[in-house]
Amino acid sequence: MAKAHRQISALDIGTTEVRLVVGEITDNDELEIVGIGKAPSRGVRKGVVVNIEATVDAIKRAVEEAEAMSGLTIDATYVNLSGAQMRGKNSRGVIAISRRNREITEEDVYRVIDQTRAISVPTDREIIDVLPQEFLVDGQDGIGNPIGFLGMRLEAAVHVVTSPITARQNVITSVNRASMMVVDTIINHVATAEATLSNDEKEYGAAVIDIGADITNLTIIHRDAVRHTAVFEMGGNHLTNDIAVGLRTPVPEAEKIKRSEGCALAMLMPDNERGRMVEVPSVGGRAPRMLSRQILCEILQPRAEEIFSHAADEIQRAGFEQQILSSVVLTGGGSLMDGIVEMAEQILDLPARHGIPNIAGGLTDDLDSPEYATVAGTLLYGFHKQMNQKKIHSLKDGAPKRGGFWSRFFG
Repeated sequence: MAKAHRQISALDIGTTEVRLVVGEITDNDELEIVGIGKAPSRGVRKGVVVNIEATVDAIKRAVEEAEAMSGLTIDATYVNLSGAQMRGKNSRGVIAISRRNREITEEDVYRVIDQTRAISVPTDREIIDVLPQEFLVDGQDGIGNPIGFLGMRLEAAVHVVTSPITARQNVITSVNRASMMVVDTIINHVATAEATLSNDEKEYGAAVIDIGADITNLTIIHRDAVRHTAVFEMGGNHLTNDIAVGLRTPVPEAEKIKRSEGCALAMLMPDNERGRMVEVPSVGGRAPRMLSRQILCEILQPRAEEIFSHAADEIQRAGFEQQILSSVVLTGGGSLMDGIVEMAEQILDLPARHGIPNIAGGLTDDLDSPEYATVAGTLLYGFHKQMNQKKIHSLKDGAPKRGGFWSRFFG
């Protein structure tokens, strides 16, 4: 692999923070984290860029920090896409195999995937990802890679994700203005699942709930494929605002109180904690007040219940309550508060855990948090794609060459 291709970076442009992680591919084809950068985000709302200049400034600062740590120059990156207006739906396509030998080729896979894109999309939206679930050959389902099969009819089941055209373009524009090229994009739902789920969870069924600042993303994985996605317009900032309003304290102080003293489930607090007093700064220069931690929990619990109730309703509405057999995995900064895991188990009636990025090598301790699940998954996506392309280029002459499409769907 060329030296230029050994460097790889991933960018997550969040509502509260921009994160960039840079890695290197070792001679043993392993990924090693060599740099991490982050900066406060001021130009994003609900996962969408609303101020390009502010976003460019945050990206540049994150890049500078990662470059200083790694000693590398970062001029290209994989980028995560998110947003409140992202929508997903399942689609199917079917083609006939008319050749005499009936053998399915890569071109047939291209054609059937193109058929799945033939859905009604408003003029102001675009398809940003097509995620294969399975292929069917002459009615036989459960086929992951149909190339080489013999058949007369090829079908594909996919999950199609759409977003406003301007949302994706504003992300790419912001990255370009920060003097970087976008190698490829990946949606939040795929990135978080890639970084946090085990192989068993992907196969037997899991729900990933990524609680961000303004939005919460739900992803249902079953039989190693994305089966359903949804976005809810509520997240960690709503919990913070509830504290600010309920305790009449400035929002920055409410955020600090949430992180240090917050608990989403009152029953988890020991008796000696319920009555412990918490200092709450007041607005307008007034003297701070003292309130019990029990009151703080009573403010937070209803909103936490609401987030997971929305997830439970969506899972049931989509008809996947029986397919999630293994676990619920919680990621994002909003999942860090005490009691969140227990609240998820109570509302969803499933075992839950925090999603810690599954990356080995280098500065992994710095990524050991659900907050880094999305950017870690974006990096893993880029790593797997480049490894797949390396295998493609090493195929002997005459073997089928499989490019970007193949690496995205079968890499």
